[in-house]
Amino acid sequence: MPSFYLMVPNRLSEKLNQRIQQNALRTLQVPDFEVDFFSNDYLGFAKNQEITASIDILLTEKQISTLGSTGSRLISGNSKWIQQTEQYLAKYHQTEAALLFNSGYDANLGLLSSVPQKGDLVLYDALVHASILDGIRLSHATAYKYPHLDDVVLEEMLQKFEHQFQHVYVVTESVFSMDGDSPDLNNWTKLLQKHHAFGIVDEAHALGLYPKGLVQHLSLQEQIFARVFTFGKSIGTHGAAVVGNEKLIQYLVNFARSFIYTTAPSTHQVTNIWVAYHYLEKSNAIIAALKENIQWYQELMKQYFPEVSTNHTPIQVIPIGGNEATKQVANQLKKEGFGVKEVLHPTVPKGTERIRICLHSYNTKNEIKDLVLSLKKSI
Repeated sequence: MPSFYLMVPNRLSEKLNQRIQQNALRTLQVPDFEVDFFSNDYLGFAKNQEITASIDILLTEKQISTLGSTGSRLISGNSKWIQQTEQYLAKYHQTEAALLFNSGYDANLGLLSSVPQKGDLVLYDALVHASILDGIRLSHATAYKYPHLDDVVLEEMLQKFEHQFQHVYVVTESVFSMDGDSPDLNNWTKLLQKHHAFGIVDEAHALGLYPKGLVQHLSLQEQIFARVFTFGKSIGTHGAAVVGNEKLIQYLVNFARSFIYTTAPSTHQVTNIWVAYHYLEKSNAIIAALKENIQWYQELMKQYFPEVSTNHTPIQVIPIGGNEATKQVANQLKKEGFGVKEVLHPTVPKGTERIRICLHSYNTKNEIKDLVLSLKKSI
């Protein structure tokens, strides 16, 4: 008989079998496609050789010999180099202070689990990222979602609850990761000011498309309580930062558990962030190439798929519906060498399964046209 500890509880097996029956079982795969239309490396920084070389040069110039973290920031993992990088990020994002986290997930988890308190209210867009939802669930605050991008309902909720809670926090993303759309941040910010609510904006997918994020692009940085910048997308590395006023950052150092009880970012990671951000400052041509590719994709879709809406971000969606049908289309595109990603239920609600396409500065016009023509044959 097999050892008891080599078995798994029945409930785990049942849940896995349920995923198999839904044709929604997740598996780890090594990407192996000729053309990248699925990664979040919108500007190509993750494989930029100039950035790679600059990291090595900077590590040598600063005579940094310790590449490991050695411990948490509050024990042995802090350094002048990390703090210098945080000061640079704060200045770049036109705020008082910044705090590095090991990932965007950790940043949202730490921020939203510690800042809202019992007696507070969190209102969040219905389509915010899972890391935001998990952070809110760990807080002791009351939380309600409002319909995606619906400022009318949001204002009704703000009016209803404004005087029932000690503090109200409202959370959204500047570019949504599954649909590539954006809130009207100008109006959103006015609503929050009117009802004395604190705004929190996740800028993960906006940074790069907008060199300093959408909030700064709209000159709203002084109106937002906290912003989260993730470095695993356009910045091409790993980690994240929460930026805001000095007291907020001091509070997170003391109360954000995903910061306190984890190993500090490695020196190489911090150097990569520093170099990539400085490279971003001189990347106008690369960003322009990305925007040209987005426009080219929109023109092609208007010609071949006029019924499918597009947007002005790298994230584009082809709605299919149904896990099986969506997988079939994705697999056909993959056979033709296109790296695309099917997004299935339960990641998205039933009936909204889709092909998620990510455009990049380095995709060629011919690659984009070939993808659209292949979609036309496959659907």
